[in-house]
Amino acid sequence: MKLDSMKKGIKHEKASPFFDKLVFSKVKERLGGKIRIIVSGGAPLAVAVEEFLRVVTCAHVVQGYGLTETCAGSFAAIPNEFSMAGTVGPPVPHIDVRLESVSEMGYDALASIPRGEVCVKGSVLFSGYYKREDLTQEVLTDGWFHTGDVGEWQPNGALKIIDRKKNIFKLSQGEYVAVENLENIYGVLPEIDSIWVYGNSFESFLIAVINPNQQALENWAGQNGVTGSLAELCENAKTKEHFIAELAKA
Repeated sequence: MKLDSMKKGIKHEKASPFFDKLVFSKVKERLGGKIRIIVSGGAPLAVAVEEFLRVVTCAHVVQGYGLTETCAGSFAAIPNEFSMAGTVGPPVPHIDVRLESVSEMGYDALASIPRGEVCVKGSVLFSGYYKREDLTQEVLTDGWFHTGDVGEWQPNGALKIIDRKKNIFKLSQGEYVAVENLENIYGVLPEIDSIWVYGNSFESFLIAVINPNQQALENWAGQNGVTGSLAELCENAKTKEHFIAELAKA
């Protein structure tokens, strides 16, 4: 009920004062009782998680974005603007920002929905990588720092980070691949603790090394009549078929 009200534009403190007092005040007390704002950064916060926190904490919950090279915070969502959920908000006042088209990935900065690599300019930028002029020249062009992240401008002026430009390469048949993106997609599977995806321009396919979740693997093995130690389970052909099927679903 509170979430529905907030989606209609009602500020969080007025969206459901009855349930704030009856239910959500208990959550706020567990967080100290005086919390006013929660800022998330470092990695994207799922929209469902952000919405949940906005409802139950009785506090502003916003996402921010920045890099070490830009002296941290470069974007920050505006508190109590529910339309900015799932975005990192508009740029802070002391920087300039633009998107640069990434044609090899199909991102056009001049399209009706502008998408492209996020570039930042301003006096807060770093001067360069220590004793690595080669790397500095790769990321700094005419004063613009190329972040390697792909963003999408929203109608309300906020930015949404949607992809990574760095670590992309072309397979032998000409297909561009962003392995970090694939690792993020496959990494959400509960059966997997971690995954490493690799490929190069001399092959037409990718390979992956999976570190399975031991408990999930043992539970699956027990339900499917597969026995053995963890190492033996990993070598079992049925196990490999199971993981390939799970990856295919994802």
